[in-house]
Amino acid sequence: MEIAQKYIALGHSISFVLRVLEVERSTYYAYVNRRLQALPASTHSGGRPVPGLSYTQDGEPVSDEQICEWLMELLAGEGSSYGYRKLTVLLRRRHGLRINKKKVYRLCKRMDVLRPQRQLKIKYPKRLANNRVITGSNQLWETDIKYGWLHGEQRFFFLMSIIDVFDRAIITYHIGLTCEARHLVQITQEALMKRQCFDQASMPVIRSDNGPQFISHRFEEACAAFKLIHERIPPKTPNKNAHIESFHSILEAECYRRHEFETYPQAYEIVSQFIQDYNRIRIHGSIYDLSPYEYMEAVKQRTVTPKQIKV
Repeated sequence: MEIAQKYIALGHSISFVLRVLEVERSTYYAYVNRRLQALPASTHSGGRPVPGLSYTQDGEPVSDEQICEWLMELLAGEGSSYGYRKLTVLLRRRHGLRINKKKVYRLCKRMDVLRPQRQLKIKYPKRLANNRVITGSNQLWETDIKYGWLHGEQRFFFLMSIIDVFDRAIITYHIGLTCEARHLVQITQEALMKRQCFDQASMPVIRSDNGPQFISHRFEEACAAFKLIHERIPPKTPNKNAHIESFHSILEAECYRRHEFETYPQAYEIVSQFIQDYNRIRIHGSIYDLSPYEYMEAVKQRTVTPKQIKV
C-alpha cells in the first residue's frame, strides 16, 4: 500500500495506480481508513481541537471519515486530476457540504493524496532604473527600438541600437525587417567586444524599457552570462531613457524625414551611413560641440574636462 500511496502522491490517478498494482479499491480504502483512525487528532494553530465533522446545507452533521471516503471516490473518478480547491467545489456540489478549502487541504494532507505543487519557472527579478552619476564611458548604456517605414514595400523596418550615455556614441545597432531577443543579445555581445569590456572588473549597466525583447528570458540569461546589470525603467517614464530617445528624435528629424525609403536595402544603406556620420561628424552641444568620437578622444587626451551626467 505504501507504493500505491507514493505514486498517488506524485499525481497519478488512484484508479490507474490501483489497476497497475492490482489492488482492489475496497482494500485500499480500508487501508486509508485504518491510517486515519490511527492518526492523533490534529489541532488548529490556536490549539482548539478539530471538531471532526462538517455540516450539510440542511444542518446535518457529517464526520470527517465520511468526507474522506467521498474524497477518495472523487479522486478515483472525475476529480482524479484536481487539487484540493476544486475538490472542495465538488464536495459542495455533490454532497451539499458547508466546507472550506482549508479543511479539504488538511484532510487531503492527512490521507497523503495532495497533488504535487507546480514547479514555477525561475524568473529574473525586475531591477528598476536607479539615479546615477556617470563620470566616464562604459558605465551606463541605454537601448531601445525605432521603427522606420518602407514606402515602396509598404512595411516597417526596425533599428535597435545601444548608446553610451557618457560619450553619446552609438556603440552598435541592428537594422532588420524583424527585431527579436536574439538580435538584442547579438548587439549586446558586439558592444562588449567593441568596448573591450569582457576583461573589466566593472561591467556597464544596460538600461531599457519594458518591451518584449528586453524582458525576455533569453536577454536576461545573456546578461547573467555577460555579468551585466540590466535596469528597466518604470512604465510611462521615457525620460529615464532620455539619451536613446534623444538619438531617435535626431534620427527621425535628420534621416527618416529627409528620405522616402523605397526598399529595405536602400534604408539599410542610408541609416547605416547616418549612424556613422552621427558618431564621427555630427557635433553635439552637450559635449563641447564635438562629435561622440571626437569627445572620446579629447577625454582620453585630457584636453577637455569630462562632464558628469546625472540620470
